[in-house]
Amino acid sequence: MTTTQLLATGSAERRPRIKRKTVQTIIWFVVLAALTLLVLYPLIWLLFATFKPNAEFGQNPGLIPENPTIRNYVKVLEGIGGVPLWRFFANSLLLGVAAVVGTVASSALAAYAFARINFKGLGVLFAGMIGTLLLPFHVIIIPQYIMFNRLELMDTYWPLLLPKFLATEAFFVFLIVQFLRGIPRDMDEAARIDGAGHWRIFWSILLPLIKPALITCAIFAFIWTWNDFLSPLLYITSPENYPLPIALRLYNDQTSSSDYGATVAVSFLALVPILLFFLVFQRFLIEGVATSGLKG
Repeated sequence: MTTTQLLATGSAERRPRIKRKTVQTIIWFVVLAALTLLVLYPLIWLLFATFKPNAEFGQNPGLIPENPTIRNYVKVLEGIGGVPLWRFFANSLLLGVAAVVGTVASSALAAYAFARINFKGLGVLFAGMIGTLLLPFHVIIIPQYIMFNRLELMDTYWPLLLPKFLATEAFFVFLIVQFLRGIPRDMDEAARIDGAGHWRIFWSILLPLIKPALITCAIFAFIWTWNDFLSPLLYITSPENYPLPIALRLYNDQTSSSDYGATVAVSFLALVPILLFFLVFQRFLIEGVATSGLKG
């Protein structure tokens, strides 16, 4: 068999394989596109529902509004109860940023103590901290409410922010501890030989190395605080201090008619910052979670 015949035979065998791989790729693409559309459908419905008038809610469950209008956005931008919409956004942003700062700083310091300092009762304290993950939030609502009420901190942001600065989020502490345990202790010992103390070792050596874990904690802390409804509902009583989740309640009054169009519009606007925040930092989120899971 000549060289030309061999090349022709090889090409004929490769064509079915290439065609088969192309068909498989197309099938996988169609399946993944369908699953993506299924997952995103609630968000797409919410977007189109913001253009529905109140009369269509309950009568037109479809995706496309019959009589589209921007009246919902106009009404939302005017505010409610004498409070402009930007004030609710500013309150949520303030709580979110402060929660990120407090959670990351306190959790990193607590994690360093658990991962790098040998002290009496370390195992018991660490087990107790992990045990708090099994403690429902509803169990401590009444004691916390009584405590902050006696301290006269009601209708302020202190009950919402003070626990963030005291490393009360065991999930974040555990996440950073697992990350720190993957870093060799030789670095600490070398720095200690050079005369560095705990603060110097933590700030100059370990903190830059645990940046992925810190960014992961920051993302989760911001999203959880932005979406938190129950805690502000307990401690905040003035409408001008409401964050966005509580402001949504103002559009649905059980004693009168509910403005579903405005509620949907505010819900979508409140969701936009979270989507943008996640899209910008998703790479750091995946890197931090994956790296923390492999280390330790």
